[in-house]
Amino acid sequence: MERDNFATGNKKHALKHIVMELYEALEKRRTYRDYSDREVSDEILKKVIGAAFKAPTNDHLRQLAFIVVRGRENIAKFVAPLEKNMAAFKELVFEVNDTDDKDKMEMFTDALPKQQKMLMESGRLILPFFRQKQCPLLRPVEQSSLNYFASAWCALENMLLAATAEGLGSVFHIPVNDEAEKIKEIAGVPEGYELTCLLTMGYPAQNAFLPKQKEIDIEKRIHTNTW
Repeated sequence: MERDNFATGNKKHALKHIVMELYEALEKRRTYRDYSDREVSDEILKKVIGAAFKAPTNDHLRQLAFIVVRGRENIAKFVAPLEKNMAAFKELVFEVNDTDDKDKMEMFTDALPKQQKMLMESGRLILPFFRQKQCPLLRPVEQSSLNYFASAWCALENMLLAATAEGLGSVFHIPVNDEAEKIKEIAGVPEGYELTCLLTMGYPAQNAFLPKQKEIDIEKRIHTNTW
């Protein structure tokens, strides 16, 4: 009986430790766009990608696949279709200030000019794909048509948190217009698979810009029974 109580106590302690680690990862997760030259090992990369397969999924089959692009020359091939729109992004920094939010503008001022650089710097680019088995992604028939898309982003969130737990910074770029189709063509992706984003992660540079997190009053965001 004493042994059982001891084992139960150890399990509770371990569970509490895991919960604390989860909330710590949630608190520390940030979008970094400046990386050091330190290499991310294949072992850590596999752990981060493996976390994607633990996320909720629409069909329980986890129809996810990943292309890992190594080396800046190879990454440049996949970033090339983005160059035109990225050049336009740099001009947007002076147009996005539609509020007096200084934190927002500080983030945009740092982020927009770095859209291409941030994908190149880590030396490793991850292209997450999911198998879209029903209606076209961008023409949903109803809200439930987005189930596969939602599953893909749940998987990506797991990866962001896993990367944080490994001490990595991460950032993703969502393709626009025909960029996704061009990237799929370059990669030779089979029909029926959709690109979620371009994801890169690495060890943050010593002087990496860290966006300020907004302080949210949770009590004001929670409504009981009615709004």
